[in-house]
Amino acid sequence: MAGGLRERKKQQTRQRIYDVATGLFVDRGFDRVTIAEVAAAAEVSVNTLYNYFPAKEDLVLPPDRASAERLAEIVRERAAGVSAARAVLDRLREEVRRRDRMVGLAEGFGRVFGMMRSAPTLTARLIDLGRQMEDALAAALAEETRAAPGELLPRVVAGQLGWVHSTLLAEIGVRTAAGEHPDTIAEAALALLDAIEDVLSERVLGYAVREE
Repeated sequence: MAGGLRERKKQQTRQRIYDVATGLFVDRGFDRVTIAEVAAAAEVSVNTLYNYFPAKEDLVLPPDRASAERLAEIVRERAAGVSAARAVLDRLREEVRRRDRMVGLAEGFGRVFGMMRSAPTLTARLIDLGRQMEDALAAALAEETRAAPGELLPRVVAGQLGWVHSTLLAEIGVRTAAGEHPDTIAEAALALLDAIEDVLSERVLGYAVREE
């Protein structure tokens, strides 16, 4: 019981730091706010803040919310009879429909997105994260399909699905920056996913179907 309470308090502290940091970054800009200012506003020490968020960029893109394993985990969790591409497309559609923060459709995310676009270190972090997602997905596909060392297909499919993910986020981001309503953005995002599915090859759409 004590352990559970302690863990809840840690989660509450972590969330408070994250919320305070986000507010400061949105109001003043990521590069204009120091770690010390975030710690003071969240009423924790700098050392405590670093225990929860080892890098300043983690305050905006924490590993548990911006994971390099995102696409690989979607594929690993798919049901029997579902291909890798189908799993990713279905999950993205589901996240768009529920206005999920994972695809940038949560209430108030527009200002956060604007802040992120204006910070070069965060932009670089997002680009690197996209590469890591593709690498992790390629490794998961190679393992599941028992691909021979050096076989290109897992990496090619991972690259295609990484492109799907990044293209969707870019479209949502552009529309968010233009001030469109989340419902309008979601409708356009779903139409984009339909168009993407239409142009993906049958080889990609049917690759790595989970065995029964």
